[in-house]
Amino acid sequence: MKLKDFQLERYFAKYEFNAPHLLCCSDCESLSIRDLLQFDEGAQDELLSLGLGYTESLGSPELRTQVASLYAKASFESIIVHAGSEEPIFNFMNVALNQGDEIIVPAPSYQSLGEVARSIGAKVIEWESSSKNSWQLELDFLKNIVTDKTRVVVINFPHNPTGTLPGSKFIHDLSKLSDERGFIVFSDEMYRGLEYDANNRLPPFTDLNEKGVSLGGMAKTYALPGLRIGWIATRNKDLFYKLAAFKDYTTICNSAPSEFLATLALRNRNAIVERNLRIIKGNLHILNHFFKKHEELFDWQEPQAGPIAFPRYRCGSVAAFCKQLVQDTGVLLLPGTLFNGEYNCFRIGFGRKNMVDCVHRLEQFIGSP
Repeated sequence: MKLKDFQLERYFAKYEFNAPHLLCCSDCESLSIRDLLQFDEGAQDELLSLGLGYTESLGSPELRTQVASLYAKASFESIIVHAGSEEPIFNFMNVALNQGDEIIVPAPSYQSLGEVARSIGAKVIEWESSSKNSWQLELDFLKNIVTDKTRVVVINFPHNPTGTLPGSKFIHDLSKLSDERGFIVFSDEMYRGLEYDANNRLPPFTDLNEKGVSLGGMAKTYALPGLRIGWIATRNKDLFYKLAAFKDYTTICNSAPSEFLATLALRNRNAIVERNLRIIKGNLHILNHFFKKHEELFDWQEPQAGPIAFPRYRCGSVAAFCKQLVQDTGVLLLPGTLFNGEYNCFRIGFGRKNMVDCVHRLEQFIGSP
């Protein structure tokens, strides 16, 4: 297995802890341990008395129970807890794919959704979307490209980096196509719960389709990336067993304090999500005004969910623009070229409380009158 450099993560390694003004982050304003402990009386004493031995490989029963409550059909027995979201992506690709298989991955997308499969020897086919079509995926393309070698189709809604959501018909038609053609749908749902209108929320794919896989975690919707807790939910029993066995070769089990704190957070998830949506919606209002004011420089399509969007830069190279911006002002944006394609766009993040200051510095940089 030979993996190419993860372009986005290499970019973050260079700038994330050096640039003082992050305007590209895909998470929400992070919570502290103190914030979490204040939710439940007695939680601090429980944490301090927590044993630091090995934990159960599938995840603690308490945490798996809380995760299962996010789904209508996926039960406690359908959940495998992992160290973050990258581990379940890596493990799933290694379990589900062999050399010569085909996998269809949306573009733009998070690089590992395709790169791990490519390193195994699978053929990666990109399912392109475009700003001209509001970043919506076309199901007709998928129907025409699926072959008898197609083992996996990846989806990601709410979408990173565009914040796009399809309609309910799309997801139900995809489930039907999966049954007809025999491929597994791997559904990255890391931002589920951050829809601006809850009526637009899609059902988890594992609830729709018995073979399907839903990826979730604490990093985005719940503002707790430092816990490094993610999970896979699937009712596919054969796949579940293979994933559980493969995990013996990666992390084996998870951090006991992280599992405790994740369980506490999920018990109080409504308050956390409401807090995050308040920040996101307030910042989005500011961004709408900013991009309307500077529409000669940027093509802005308002997202439907999550703390990220993918505006297009109209005036030259986006990579050069982002580089000059961080060098001159310390404001970090992510050029679209890091998303495995020549997108003259940038990812902007608006889930953090300091966004107003970052946007002010961006506006000074572009020479606002």
